[in-house]
Amino acid sequence: MSKVIVLIGAGSIGQAIARRISAGSHLVLADLRGRNAEAAAKVLSEAGFEVSVAVVDVSSRESVHALVERAAALGPIVGVIHAAGVSPSQASAATILKVDLYGTALVLEEFGNVIASGGSALVIASQSGHRLPALTAEQNRALATTSAEELLALPMLQPDQVKDPLHAYQISKRGNSLRVMAEAVRWGKRGARVNTISPGIIVTPLAKDELSGPRGEGYRRMIQVSAAGRAGTPDEVGLVGALLMGPDGGFITGSDFLMDGGVTAAYWFGDLSPR
Repeated sequence: MSKVIVLIGAGSIGQAIARRISAGSHLVLADLRGRNAEAAAKVLSEAGFEVSVAVVDVSSRESVHALVERAAALGPIVGVIHAAGVSPSQASAATILKVDLYGTALVLEEFGNVIASGGSALVIASQSGHRLPALTAEQNRALATTSAEELLALPMLQPDQVKDPLHAYQISKRGNSLRVMAEAVRWGKRGARVNTISPGIIVTPLAKDELSGPRGEGYRRMIQVSAAGRAGTPDEVGLVGALLMGPDGGFITGSDFLMDGGVTAAYWFGDLSPR
């Protein structure tokens, strides 16, 4: 049986990581939209990868569990790339919490039950999680360790506390990195690793939605005042993803890697500072 790598989310970043780590493995490419998955699979297949396609709704445990069973039937699951999500310009606060926060918790819970020894996973979070003010130790623990099915019932996530899509996105992405840290303990008992990358503005269709949306001016200013002075590329994220998921990253787990060209540094200590 082939070793199996699962890519959830057929976007540019997920594909860039998959290209670097999937040679010789069976890549299961899952997306909410079957057409997106099929289009990405065609490109990867023509590039020499063995690919099959699945439809998954990460906000449904039944759907995520079905994906796990389908992938496990093909062989040992040695890699999971979770790159699915919605942005503040695409969805309501409630939808963002359900997809980006709860959905990530589901993926980590379900795949953490089957990941092979020596395997690894990578969750794509966001620089936005680094711009949320500090939470209390109790809130951090709640986001990190509350079971997926109880997660959205937390008082800190209720509509009177999370009032707009950007706040929902920020707390979801902070929650992703916290949960990965906690899950690294459980995954470690199986001999597996899990990390997050928090990209900044990477040139993807989702980023273009943001740049042309109501917060577009703010995003363009982020690029202008950042140390890098430009947006990033999916291939740059893919390079770090390959390190984290491959043997050279064997000592790295439970960690979050901020890749934003210096935007967060400028936010807290530079020209973007709110103070």
